[in-house]
Amino acid sequence: MSTGQTLALFGTSADPPSTGHRALLEGLLDHYPQVVTWASSNPFKRHGAPLGLRAALLQALVEHLANPRLRLEQQLSSPRAIETLAGAQRLWPGADPVFVVGSDLVTQIPRWYQAQQLLGQCRLAVVPRQGWPLQESDLEHLRQLGGHVELLPLEIPASASSQIRHHPSPELVPPALWPELIKYNLYGAGHLDPNSASPTGPGSGQPTSPAATQAPLQPSVESPLQPSPVPQPRP
Repeated sequence: MSTGQTLALFGTSADPPSTGHRALLEGLLDHYPQVVTWASSNPFKRHGAPLGLRAALLQALVEHLANPRLRLEQQLSSPRAIETLAGAQRLWPGADPVFVVGSDLVTQIPRWYQAQQLLGQCRLAVVPRQGWPLQESDLEHLRQLGGHVELLPLEIPASASSQIRHHPSPELVPPALWPELIKYNLYGAGHLDPNSASPTGPGSGQPTSPAATQAPLQPSVESPLQPSPVPQPRP
């Protein structure tokens, strides 16, 4: 990566990845030359699946998008955003980092560990989320802490991961991931018919799929990920 090249950093719980995650990654690729993502453990959230499993699902989505300017770097995952940023700066010194967050996190950022130091070392890009309107007073608070805030005009579907955990539906999950949720009975999707999304299993009058008893999906990389450069954009 050339010095000064913009690098979008987007961590997400991916619990599980939704059509909203897919749309957001595609939107980031339209705005930035390089995009790096990872599955995160947000200390302000409760997660429905282990981090390794969520990373594997996010990796499957990244592979499905098949864009050389997008990659998953799970080694950047940390409960502290300042540590994630430091890791990115070590991997790609001289890059211009842009930390991407949804509008639902704006009010949390001032409470993050060393938030003022974080805001002083990167730009902050905020993506509007339906149901989480932005307040100018909250954005001004970030600016007073030294933040350089930019709003991304992206339209993201209202397909929150929490909806999928409570009511799994193929309309809310990227097509590349739905078969995996069914196959490994993730988030209760294994009790749905893969064609009609109707309940199956005990008490439903339908047979339980043998796949529902298989071992959980394993991360695609069993050993720790090694530092790897973001691909150079084609001339």
